[in-house]
Amino acid sequence: MTSNKPQTKDNKPLNERSAYHTPVMLHEAIEGLSIKPSGTYVDCTFGGGGHSKVILSHLGSDGKLIAFDQDKDALQNAPDDDRLTVVPHNFRHLQRFLQLHKVTVIDGLLADLGVSSYQFDEPSRGFSTRFDAALDMRMDQRQTLTAADIVNSYSAEKLHKMFELYGEVTNSKTLAASIVTLRKTVALHTVEQFKKAVHGLVKGNPNKYFAQVFQALRIEVNDEMGALKEMLEQAVNLLKPGGRIAVITFHSLEDRMIKNFFKSGSFQEEEVDNIYGKKQVSKLNIITKKPLTATPEEIKVNPRSRSAKLRIAEKV
Repeated sequence: MTSNKPQTKDNKPLNERSAYHTPVMLHEAIEGLSIKPSGTYVDCTFGGGGHSKVILSHLGSDGKLIAFDQDKDALQNAPDDDRLTVVPHNFRHLQRFLQLHKVTVIDGLLADLGVSSYQFDEPSRGFSTRFDAALDMRMDQRQTLTAADIVNSYSAEKLHKMFELYGEVTNSKTLAASIVTLRKTVALHTVEQFKKAVHGLVKGNPNKYFAQVFQALRIEVNDEMGALKEMLEQAVNLLKPGGRIAVITFHSLEDRMIKNFFKSGSFQEEEVDNIYGKKQVSKLNIITKKPLTATPEEIKVNPRSRSAKLRIAEKV
């Protein structure tokens, strides 16, 4: 690592912070991968490196781990290990970068979806409702689209669909129409400006309401659902027979997508061939008939794990 590491508010390099990100269901996920010492594995969401560190501890000298993370801050956590290859890009480019590193098949893949603790806790990133900052929410700061761009340019119809689908916001249609009206006279470029402008529209608990609204904005900014679909389609083809895929989700939309894909190879509840009327056949055998959840002990230590669900499948 070079010496010009990103600094945090306490002026410590990111990889010296003990709480960059606490990996969720660490042992369950690693056990679910059934790691072979000489295998090749992928960590799609490197983050603080917690899952990757344990994967590496299970690998022998000829094992390989390829870790993806589009957030440049996370990459400062990478250990100096010859078995580790770090890819500073979105996991939707999985196959492309594996081929670049001469990897054509893998023994297992792990994805811990959502936002890292650091991203939530770093005010300048604009992910959290707790701090005032620019409405940013970009995981990859090389991209141009921000949350502010969305609230200031999307049509009422696009905003409505986004809040309804990605945030399950109760009054998504009213909220969308109000934003389009408000932005004509009110600045909507920071977290506090946005919250203050739409405060009168809040339904129920304000914290929960804004969490849903911000979740929808974040998913849209980063095209999280599109990236997840692309990654899953590539992953199932890259896995060797007997290879495992483990995915940790934090909201129902992601979990439903994983459940359907593992079950049928489709992202819909039921997919029928227009000509023959046959369902698409999955290439995966489901290991977790029901998703695994965090233990009460883990939830007490890491409240973020409360909503986590882990699903594991094996390539047929």
